[in-house]
Amino acid sequence: MSLIPRLGALLALFLLTACAPSLHVMSFNVRYPSDQGPQPWAVRRPVMVNLIREARPDLIGTQELFQRQGDDLVRALPGYRWFGRDRRGEHADEHMGIFYRPDRLRLVHSGDFWLSDTPEQPGSMSWGTDLPRLASWGIFDTRGARPHRFLFIDTHLAHREQDAAARARAAALIVGQLPVLAGDLPIILAGDMNARPDSGAYRAFVAALADAREHAARRRGPKMTFHDFTGVPDRRIDYLFTRGFAVIAAETHTYHQGSVYPSDHFPVSATLRFTSDRRPN
Repeated sequence: MSLIPRLGALLALFLLTACAPSLHVMSFNVRYPSDQGPQPWAVRRPVMVNLIREARPDLIGTQELFQRQGDDLVRALPGYRWFGRDRRGEHADEHMGIFYRPDRLRLVHSGDFWLSDTPEQPGSMSWGTDLPRLASWGIFDTRGARPHRFLFIDTHLAHREQDAAARARAAALIVGQLPVLAGDLPIILAGDMNARPDSGAYRAFVAALADAREHAARRRGPKMTFHDFTGVPDRRIDYLFTRGFAVIAAETHTYHQGSVYPSDHFPVSATLRFTSDRRPN
């Protein structure tokens, strides 16, 4: 391509992204609501509320969320709603709860599938995992005069050292579901992947999607995300992956109050802008 057509294409992309709506999205392993130990939910809850209130994401994919945590959060943050089922298809265990701001987004469709050989079967397990794992998803429209439609998926992969092959299989399953759920829509995938960037699971994701932090124009906060309530992270396992977006900024949030952290993971967020003009029909 000669210089003039290339400059024209770049100018067209700049104008499209400059006029397109932006999204602020977050992935957050919130840690289950233990009432025991030095960091019980009652102590962490107001710190988490303040973090979300300050960050103001439009959309949050959570992991390890129990229903009472989700209800606590929307009670304290009435500008949000949440949905999702737990790992057994009900509401008594851990959810991949998806929170969104209805003033910014309209939920069109939602659903879930299990990370197994029978993804339509609630609570199903495969590949030697010790717990059911799932992905929850929603199709959203942005609100405003020029709405854009996109797919958001939230997941939590198997956690044990010996589950590396299962994580890779789960990642391949999720990637395989993208054409079914999204077609050519833009995509955001959030999750605690329990997988580092040198893993098979990570390679499966980046073969189809972009790692938001790696593609961000600006970055803030540490690359590592799991800190075990110490404030000193030692591994990167929490991610946002995208398709059809320019990543304006990415951040790892280290907010805490004194020695109290909202979770044993730092949440990660990204500010995104649509790069296509795909609209609701």
